[in-house]
Amino acid sequence: MAGDLVNTLADLKEQEVIKIAKDRLSAGEEPLKILDDARKAMGIVGKRFADGQYFIPDLVYSGEILKAVTEIVKPKLTKVAETKRLGKVVFGTVAGDIHDIGKDIVVFMLDVSGFEVFDLGVDVPAQKFVDKIKESGAPIVGLSGFLTLAFDSMKQTVEAIKDAGLRDKVKVMIGGGQITDEVRKYTGADAFGKDAMAGVSLAKKWIGAG
Repeated sequence: MAGDLVNTLADLKEQEVIKIAKDRLSAGEEPLKILDDARKAMGIVGKRFADGQYFIPDLVYSGEILKAVTEIVKPKLTKVAETKRLGKVVFGTVAGDIHDIGKDIVVFMLDVSGFEVFDLGVDVPAQKFVDKIKESGAPIVGLSGFLTLAFDSMKQTVEAIKDAGLRDKVKVMIGGGQITDEVRKYTGADAFGKDAMAGVSLAKKWIGAG
């Protein structure tokens, strides 16, 4: 069943994806598992795009299908959102990168896991992260980037946070298509998350909730 959703979404079959998601929820499956499969499918879509099999319209369409799946799943997750917020997270896709699919999944997962998330959007300049950290007092910062050119922007953003005297007040996580531990060291981030669930686990660990 899981493979069905992953492959069907990766093949951009919207109606079939929606049916599978609804069937799995009706069968009592954990909503986060469905979202995680949707994330895996988006990873395949991203790879097909990188390989030249898919184009921008396909990426956009896959994002629409993902939104449809999250709309189906979200009502089952709202009970978490009503509880006390665990902590604050500033999140955004770094300057020069406009990919929002991965970012949106992580923001959504953090939100339903009980975090208050300040989503700065895409192509976010370093200063905007600094300003939002100061304004919100958030102890966690998430930098997303799908393109390799994002690595320099991540490094510059971490340096800007340091220059503002905030580096010892925040934990920085990075994530995206090509992130490795080498990239983490290069950017100066505290950790990287391979997927949305890893991002949530890191955030919980950092605030002592997981």
